Amino acid sequence: MARALARGWAEPVLCSDGGSGRAAELAAEVGGEALPSNREVAERADLVVLCHKPYQLEAVARELGDSTVAVASILGATPTGTLQAAYPNSQVFALIPNTPVEVRQGVTVYAERERSQQFVVDAELEARVLELFGRLGMVVRVPESQIATATAVCGVGPAYQALLAEAQVDAAVRRGLKPDLASRLVTATMSGTAALLEQRGFDTLAVRREVTSPGGSTARGLAALEQAGVRSAFQAAMDAVAGPHPQGSR
Repeated sequence: MARALARGWAEPVLCSDGGSGRAAELAAEVGGEALPSNREVAERADLVVLCHKPYQLEAVARELGDSTVAVASILGATPTGTLQAAYPNSQVFALIPNTPVEVRQGVTVYAERERSQQFVVDAELEARVLELFGRLGMVVRVPESQIATATAVCGVGPAYQALLAEAQVDAAVRRGLKPDLASRLVTATMSGTAALLEQRGFDTLAVRREVTSPGGSTARGLAALEQAGVRSAFQAAMDAVAGPHPQGSR
């Protein structure tokens, strides 16, 4: 995700890594500088974007200390309260972007917590952080209690869409289409359908009805997908990512 964000912003960055060499590669690609330590990044940056593994939170926070004023985290399963405990003297913001941020067509979910007397969010700084991520696509404010579900929709969504495209391409190749042609047909259809759904106010039923004639080929195809359990498959995927539904299966 660090690489996708940097490519999307297309501006020089200050970055560091654990010795993998990826920071130097990234700085060479987008401009900027790879620094020897996380602390040096924090001391020079206006905003630190945490792109490490969630289990590394405490170790990285100890290294950074009080050297940063603003922290934007893209760590999964890491609530704002946990971030604030790790960075008690910093403004912290929990966001989950998806990989299409690389081409500035991403979705970033922002965990909007309740304002409290214990910690006051700097509204001006918050606006600047959200504007920065807004350059990469859509930013959606979501109550912190719903962040896991939202992440299970858009955070992992690119992998699901890629799997759907792959399955359709495989099916077309099986019937004789060349892979490159099948891939172009499938991805263009996905892109166009997404635009059409947005224009139709996200009325999925209306879009399906516009294509489906009673007893026709689309109706037969949809019936086959329903019989194969496409809806239950996505329900199972949601529960696998976000955890079981609190009120049980529906």
